[in-house]
Amino acid sequence: MSELRPSPTTTHEVINQPELLTGYNLLSTDPTVTAFLKRSRASTEELGDLGQWLGTPEAIELGRQANAYPPVLRSYDSRGNRIDEVEFHPSYHRLMSTTIGAGIASFPEQERPDPNHHLKRAVGMYLISQNEAGHGCPISMTYAAVPSLRHNPELSATYEPLLRAHFYAPELVPARSKGSATAGMAMTEKQGGSDLRANTTVADLGGSGEALLTGHKWFCSAPMSDLFLTLARDKDGLSCYLVPRVLEDGTRNSVIVRRLKDKLGNRSNASSEIEYDHTVGYRVGEPGRGVKTIMDMVAFCRYDSMLGSAAQMRQGLVQAIWFARGRSVFGKSLIEQELMQNVLVDLAIESEAATITSLYLANADDRSSTDPVARSFRRIAVAASKFLICKRAPAFMAEAMESLGGNGYVEESILARLFRESPLNGIWEGSGNVNALDVLRAMAKEPASVAALLAELEGNAGSNAAYDSALAAFKHELTHLESPEWQARELVEKMALLIESSLMLRYSAATNAQLFCDSRLGGRHGSVLGTLPRTGEAKSILEAAFPHF
Repeated sequence: MSELRPSPTTTHEVINQPELLTGYNLLSTDPTVTAFLKRSRASTEELGDLGQWLGTPEAIELGRQANAYPPVLRSYDSRGNRIDEVEFHPSYHRLMSTTIGAGIASFPEQERPDPNHHLKRAVGMYLISQNEAGHGCPISMTYAAVPSLRHNPELSATYEPLLRAHFYAPELVPARSKGSATAGMAMTEKQGGSDLRANTTVADLGGSGEALLTGHKWFCSAPMSDLFLTLARDKDGLSCYLVPRVLEDGTRNSVIVRRLKDKLGNRSNASSEIEYDHTVGYRVGEPGRGVKTIMDMVAFCRYDSMLGSAAQMRQGLVQAIWFARGRSVFGKSLIEQELMQNVLVDLAIESEAATITSLYLANADDRSSTDPVARSFRRIAVAASKFLICKRAPAFMAEAMESLGGNGYVEESILARLFRESPLNGIWEGSGNVNALDVLRAMAKEPASVAALLAELEGNAGSNAAYDSALAAFKHELTHLESPEWQARELVEKMALLIESSLMLRYSAATNAQLFCDSRLGGRHGSVLGTLPRTGEAKSILEAAFPHF
C-alpha cells in the first residue's frame, strides 16, 4: 500500500487578505473622542488604559466567546429545588468585572461629583460597546438605577454605595454582604408593552414598609441582577418598587424566571420573562407615580441606547477602513478606489456626527445641575437624537458589512455580530414612535426645552447655507403643525439632523461639517450611503477618521 502524499499547500496560501484588526487603542485612534475630551479638560489616563486593553486579541476574543456561548437558564438544581439561575460563560464575567472595575457602572456621588463624570463614563461605555454590547445592558441599568432610587432616601443610602462599587460580585447572596450590586429593570407586560399604564402586576402593601408583588413581566433584562426596579399596582395606583433578588436573611426572593428570550442579537445578555409570586418589594418614589419615578432610570438607559448605536457605527467604520486599506482590487488598494471612498467618507461623517452628539449630551448632563438651559436642552435632544441615530444604525452597519464583501457576512467577522445588534437600540428604551411622542410631550409641557433647543441651533447660524435654510424651515414648521402626531416622525428627524449638523459645525473639521450639512440638509445626498457630493478631501478625511497605527 502506497503512502499518502502530503496535501499541497500552495492552494491555501492566504494573500490579499488583511490581518484581523487587533493591537490598537480604541481611544487614541478616535480623534473625535480625544478632541472632545481635551476641549472639556477631562482626564483620560484610565480611559486610555481601557481603550488599549479593548484592542488586544484577548479582549476581542472574550467578546466573541460571550456571544458564541450565550447564557443558559437552570430552573432546578440536581435535587429538584427551584433555583432560577442563569449560567454565563466565563468570558461574560470577565467583561463584567473589567467594565465595573473601570467605573462605567458607577453614577456620580451627590457630594462633589467629578465635573466630567457623565462624559468620561459615556466614553467608557462607548468603548466597551465596540467590543461587546450585551454585557453593557446590566452596566447601563446599574448606572441608571441610582436617580430613581434617590426618590427613597433610605433605600438610596443602603443600596447606592453598592451600585457605585468598582468591583463585580456575581454571587447570589444578599447585596449588602458582598458590598457590590448590579441592577435590572422589569416594566413591560404582555398586554401593554410601551403602554405601562396597562400593567396588571399588583402589590399588597404590608405594615412593615414592604409589599408582596404578584404578576408577570414580559421583559426583564439581566435577571441575575441583585436589584430590580419594577412597576406594580397598589392602593394608590401604579407605583415603583425595588425588588431584591436575595433577601437579607439569605433566602431567594420569589423571582421566577420562566424563560430566556431567544433574541436576534445581544446574545450574551440574558433577557427573560419573569413572574412575581408574593415577591418582596419596597416602594420607591411617590405613591401612584411609578411611571414618573422609573422614567428617571429609563432616561439614562435611553441615552445609553443612543450611545450604543454610535459605538456600533464607530466600530463598523474602523473595520471597513482597515479592510479597505489592506485589500487590493483592480490594481490598487480598495481605499484608493473613488467609489469606495464615497462610501467610506459617508460612513465617516455619519459616525462622527453620532459620536459628537452623544458626547455633547453627556456633557450637558454634567452641566445640568447648575445650568437649567443645558438640562432643558437635554430633555428634548436625547429623545430626538436617540430616534435618529438608532434608526440610522442598521443601514450604516449593513453598508460597513458590505464593504468587506462576503467576509463581512460570516461570524468570524465582528461586523456580522454588530449588524445583528444594530436594530436593538432603536427598539429598547422607547421605540421610534415612543421617542417621537416624547418629543411632542416635551414641546407641549416643557416649553423651556424648545427654547433651549432653538438657542442651541441658532448659535451656529451663518456657518452653512444649507443649515441656515433648514433651520428657518424648521422654525416655521414648529409653529405651523397641522397634525402634530401624524407629523411627529418627520419633525423629529429634522430636529435631530439639525442638532447633529449644529454640533458638526461647532466641533468638527470644516470640510467634514460642510459635507455633512450639504448632503443631509442641502438635498445633495441619495437615499443610500455613498452618494455624497464630490470632495477632494476623501483621503485626508479617512486618515483623520482612523489614523494609521
